[in-house]
Formats: sequence, structure tokens, C-alpha cells
Amino acid sequence: MSTIQRDTAKRSVELKSDSGWRNVLYEVIFKADTVAGKSFDIAVIVIIVLSVITVIINTVGSIEQKYGNILHIAEWVFTIIFTIEYILRLICCKRPAAYARSFFGIVDLLAVAPTYISVFLPASHVLVVVRILRVLRIFRVLKLVKYIGESELLIDALRSSRRKITVFLFSVVTIVIIFGSVMYIVETPDNGFTNIPQSIYWAVVTLTTVGYGDMAPQTNIGKAIAMVIMVMGYGILAVPTGIVTAEITKSMGHNKVSSNVCEGCGYRWHDDDAHYCKHCGNTL
Repeated sequence: MSTIQRDTAKRSVELKSDSGWRNVLYEVIFKADTVAGKSFDIAVIVIIVLSVITVIINTVGSIEQKYGNILHIAEWVFTIIFTIEYILRLICCKRPAAYARSFFGIVDLLAVAPTYISVFLPASHVLVVVRILRVLRIFRVLKLVKYIGESELLIDALRSSRRKITVFLFSVVTIVIIFGSVMYIVETPDNGFTNIPQSIYWAVVTLTTVGYGDMAPQTNIGKAIAMVIMVMGYGILAVPTGIVTAEITKSMGHNKVSSNVCEGCGYRWHDDDAHYCKHCGNTL
């Protein structure tokens, strides 16, 4: 065997070895239908929940004063774990750039970036910015979405119904503007309806059946209009629910999904007969 053939064979073995451990890593991180994959998902979910709880209780003054150092250490431990997870996901993906630009890739980055950025910001001068960065860590809860298969069905349903919901919201905005303007004419500033924006605020609160009670019509005409808005509120609240439910039913009936995971971006729910990823176009 010539030197060139030996070198070629050696490189082939190295590529197979490299591909082998990457495939194993990919199976563990992205495949949810294996024992190792399920165990990995459960472990990550527990860590996410604990990290979110840490961020929440760290905003309580009495707890921070007593356990501030422990919470700080725990935060860095969680950050390091999420950093390792993010790097491993990029390593085992065939198209790491596509995953990094995907929704879950951005969420993974947001889970670790605020902690590292806060190191370079002196708290004595930019306390507000540091506080925002600390609260941004709460977005780690979004990482839970990727471990819940049914969430993809809901996301697809919301995506399919976005135009209908947009038209619905535009109709609601039109209604509250009209009724708010009418109430501004009917009621007097003494009753709290001092301007149209304030009246629109009252219309939104009434239409959504919240009813803070800080403003209330005093005239008979105003009360009659309020009754109409209240009755409309019950029907309006049911419209988006019906739209999304219809799309979910349609998706369940016509778009049967499988646990086929894209090796390019990590999207794990595709049609059974799909040959390409619907997000990045990678071959399945």
C-alpha cells in the first residue's frame, strides 16, 4: 500500500470516528424518542426550572441579603451548564449557523449572554441595565418549549391563524376607538372621561371584562353604552379561541407530525412524508 493510500485510509478512519461521536451526541441532545434523549431532556428541564426559580427569588430583598452569595454561585453554575449545552448543540449540528439563527438557538444564547455581559458592566453606574440583564435570564423558561412536542402544534396553529387574528385585533381596536370617542361625548370630564385616550382606556377595560372601577359612566346613556360593550366583551373574547382551536383541529387532522429531527437546525416535528426541513431546508 502506498503512502498516499495509507494517508487516505487514515483520514477516512478519522472522519468516521469524528462522525461517530457527533452522531451519538446528536442522538442524545436532539432525539427525544431514545432513552438517552429523554433523560437529557428531563435533566435540562429540571435545570431550567431551578435557574428560573433562582432568578425570581433573587429579586426578593430579604432572601438576597441572606442567601445572595449562594444564589450568585448557583447562577454561574446554571450559566456554565447552559453554555456547554449551547456549544454542544452547535458542534453536533450539520448546519450550526442555521441553528444559531433559529428561534431556539437565539433563546439558548439569551439564556447565557446576560450573565456574561453583566460582568463587564459596573453596577455602580448602570444599575438599571444590570437589573434588566438579570431579569432577561427569566427567558430561559422559553427553553422549555423545545422539550414539549405539543408546543410545535400550537405554534403552527398560531402561525396559520395569524392573519385572522390580525383582522380580529384590528376590529377590536376599531370598536374601542369608536366607543371611547362616543363616551367622551356622552360623559363629562367630571366623571373621569377627560379626553379620548382616557375614554378608550375605559372601553378596553370594559370590553375585556376587567373592570378596574377607576372610571364609571354616570349618565343613563353612558350606562346603556357600557352594557352594550360588556355584552360584546363576552363574544369577542371567544373569537380568538375559536380561531386557534379550529387551526389546531385542522393541523391534527391533516398534518400528522413525527419525531423526525432536522440535523441542520434541530427542528424536531415534521410531516411524515417530509424530505426537507420546513425551517432551514436541510435534507431529513
